Amino acid sequence: MMKIAILQISPGGSIDRNLEKGTEWCRRAAEMGADVALFPEMWSCGYTIPEDLGELRALAVERDGEFVRAFGTLARELEMAIGITYLERFEPKPRNSLTLFDMYGRRVLDYSKVHTCDFGDERRLTPGEDFRVCELNTARGKVKVGAMICYDREFPESARILMLRGAELILTPNACPMEINRLCQLRGRAFENMLAIATCNYPSGVPDCNGHSTVFDGVAYLPELPGSRDTCLLEAGESEGIYTSELDLDMLRAYRAREVHGNAYRRPEKYGDILSREVREPFIRADRRS
Repeated sequence: MMKIAILQISPGGSIDRNLEKGTEWCRRAAEMGADVALFPEMWSCGYTIPEDLGELRALAVERDGEFVRAFGTLARELEMAIGITYLERFEPKPRNSLTLFDMYGRRVLDYSKVHTCDFGDERRLTPGEDFRVCELNTARGKVKVGAMICYDREFPESARILMLRGAELILTPNACPMEINRLCQLRGRAFENMLAIATCNYPSGVPDCNGHSTVFDGVAYLPELPGSRDTCLLEAGESEGIYTSELDLDMLRAYRAREVHGNAYRRPEKYGDILSREVREPFIRADRRS
């Protein structure tokens, strides 16, 4: 049983304060027995994207800079994996990024948001290039982990490519209202790919956020049950706090080895249109990046 700690917490108003508060809440999570702690989207700046490019660049931190490295040091001290999120210094414009450290403080995954919200403030950011999967060492053993960030989960291809690359768990930092349709979306992504998805949102009181962080394990059927089971292990309320959930990796792996979803019966030779870059009405948008 691997314990996941969702840090559904409000930003402190500055990078220094977010480092201090993030450290404090990671220590609390470790005291609760967490194996992995996950932050909401772009924790370093509290999901702030200034219009002025100079201000935006000044707010960004280096991928290998003091802010991010501090959580690697903390992960090693606490013997707890940490998924830290930040506005990453990058050219021509910053990126929305996550770095995952294992329980030994080793950097095992760097990911930048592929599906930036180009219809809004994130048009001022550089999109990421790829989805990666790593093997994460935790106190409960190894698990194959990938990442999506917020709007990435709107596209079924994000979770699907991570499943195809071996992910058993997808970490999903978030910064938007999690209402019934988005919650159902995450449930569906977990179900159709037979994997777990842990999502960390900001609590109510943070602009345009409402908590409701979740963990879905994707295990819909068990031999001892006559019908399907609820794959939702956790749905947080709206308040700030640490919300934990235990993921049964043995149960998940046994399920993935026998059930019919995932990759066994796909027909990828029929999916050519998915790779087409053509956009037709009614989906044409003037602000779409080429």
